[in-house]
Amino acid sequence: MSIRALLPVAVLSVLLIGALAWHLGAGAHAVPPRAVISALLSGGESYDAAVIAGIRLPRALGAMLAGASLSAAGALMQGATRNPLAEPGLFGLLAGAALAVVAAQGVFGLGAPSLVPLLAAFGALVGALMVWGLTTAAGGGAGMLTPVLAGAAVSAFLAALTTLLNLVDERNFEDLRVWLSGSLAGLRMPVVGIVAPWALAGLAAALLLAPKLTVLSLGDESAQALGVPVARIRVLTLAAVVVLTASAVALAGPLAFVGLTVPHAARLTFGSDYTRLLPASIALGAIYLLAADTVGRTLIAPAEISTGILTALVGAPVFVALLKVRG
Repeated sequence: MSIRALLPVAVLSVLLIGALAWHLGAGAHAVPPRAVISALLSGGESYDAAVIAGIRLPRALGAMLAGASLSAAGALMQGATRNPLAEPGLFGLLAGAALAVVAAQGVFGLGAPSLVPLLAAFGALVGALMVWGLTTAAGGGAGMLTPVLAGAAVSAFLAALTTLLNLVDERNFEDLRVWLSGSLAGLRMPVVGIVAPWALAGLAAALLLAPKLTVLSLGDESAQALGVPVARIRVLTLAAVVVLTASAVALAGPLAFVGLTVPHAARLTFGSDYTRLLPASIALGAIYLLAADTVGRTLIAPAEISTGILTALVGAPVFVALLKVRG
C-alpha cells in the first residue's frame, strides 16, 4: 500500500487516539495522561483509576460506537436513496426508536438493558415504514424534499406521543428525560457490552454493502445492468440502518444530525466511493461524538450539556446549507 493511501488512515487514527485521550482525561476531575495510561493498562484502586474504568471508559466506548453507527447509517441512507438529506433523525428512525424504548420502559416496565436494542430496532423500523408510506402516498419521486417533509411529520407525531407518555406518569419517566435529550451520562460497561455486538454487526454489514452502494449511485438502471440486485440491496441497507440506529439510541438516546453532518464531511475529503466513504464516516463519527461529549462535559463543568444539544447546534446549520446548495 502506498504512502498516499496510508496517510488518511494514519491521520484518522491519530485523531481518534487524540479524541479518546482527551475524553478520558478531561472533566470536572482532570486526570493526567500518565494516570490515564496507567489506569487503562494496569487498573488499580486509585481514585483516578476508578473514574477512568467506571465512568469515562464506558462513556467513551459508547460515544465511539454511537457516533460510528449513526454516521454509517446516514451514509447508507444517502447512498441507497441517492438523497443527500437522508439520515436517521430526519427520516423518523430516531423518533421511532426513542418512542419504543420510552413506551416499553415507562408503560410496560420492560427496562432490561438486553431488550433496549431490540425495542429500539422495532421502533426505528416502524418510523422508517411510516415515512416510506407517507412518501409513497405523496407521489414517491416528487423530489428529495418529499421524504424529508414526511420524516418531519412522522418525527413530530412520534415525539408528541413520547411527550404525552412523559406527562401521563412523570415519576416513571424522570430517568428517561436526560436520555431523550441525547446523552451518554450514566452509561456503564454492562450496557456497552450488550449493545456493542449490535453496533459491530451493523458496521460490518455497512462495509460489506459499500461496493454495491457505489454502483447504485450510478442509477438503478445502470446498477441492474452491472448485476446489482437493486431491491435486495435496498432491503439489506434498511436492515443495517435499523440495527445501527437502534444501537446508537440504546447507548445515547436520539442524537440529531450526526448521520447528516459526518458523511458529508467525509465526502468532502474522501470522495463518493463508498468503499472509502463508509470507513471514513465510521472513523469520523467516532471522533466527532467523542469530541462533542467531551465539550458537553467540560464546557460548564461540573454541570453538563447533553451531547444531543451540541450535535443539533452543529447539524442544523449544515442541514440549512445543504438545502440552499441543493435548492
